[in-house]
Amino acid sequence: MKRRITITDYLLILYMLMVIIITLFPFLNIVAKSFNDPIDTVKGGIYIIPRVFTIKNYTGLFENGSNLFPAFRMSILRTITGTLTGLLCCAMFAFTLSRPDFMFRKIFTALLVITMYIGGGMIPEYILIRNLGLINNFWVYIIPGLINAFNVIIICAYMETIPVSLQESAKIDGANDLSIFFRIIFPLCKPVLATIALFIAVGQWNSWFDTYLYARSVKALSTLQFELMKILDSAQSISSSVDVYSETLRSAKRSPEALKMAITVIATVPILAVYPFLQKYFVSGITLGAVKE
Repeated sequence: MKRRITITDYLLILYMLMVIIITLFPFLNIVAKSFNDPIDTVKGGIYIIPRVFTIKNYTGLFENGSNLFPAFRMSILRTITGTLTGLLCCAMFAFTLSRPDFMFRKIFTALLVITMYIGGGMIPEYILIRNLGLINNFWVYIIPGLINAFNVIIICAYMETIPVSLQESAKIDGANDLSIFFRIIFPLCKPVLATIALFIAVGQWNSWFDTYLYARSVKALSTLQFELMKILDSAQSISSSVDVYSETLRSAKRSPEALKMAITVIATVPILAVYPFLQKYFVSGITLGAVKE
């Protein structure tokens, strides 16, 4: 016997449709404006469908920014390397703090939490980076972000839910700490590690200010976000000195608004493609495995 659809079901469906529309509309609006003629976009009235379709906003970016493709490769390399190394270091640190037999557990936890509230500031950080020889070096993207206090605490809290008897059983069988971490703890922490990996990847992909501070003099180290920021800044500088309806911008067929939308799409789509591969781990918060009594 089929269940009858009630008024409550219709209200829930209507509510979910409204949530979907509210969530998707801003992004669809950005995509529509990025494919619309820049001069026509200034008139307004663009919602989710381009009124005058064009790809000049994208071709203009790559024509004016010849370093975008190398910067794109650098961003991918930085994101992959930073995510893998950062996740491994945070997970190993969290594993140490989650061990009840670690003598200095409380001290290191307190020192870790302090870093979340107290920082040296930009100038001391720059001096430290310079003294470490990381200026104009690829590892300036990786080493400073290897340990994140928030990520360590989240992973540590998840590891503490894993029964200690699993580790004790492995020790009886002759496993050392590294074997316990990589063969038992690491596989059981897939959900939280996938979530933290996504956090780190998004942070690495979107970061551009460290490029501006530490690596802007080396063209090979320029990232996609930094190059897009320079293009957008250049377009905004032009618009501040020249009216958007002037013949100069009409002949160029560009506007800061159109460039901004195209830049947003280029910067968002690659990292957005990662979500489907990690989504399945977000709903799996149960410890994989159990202890038989």
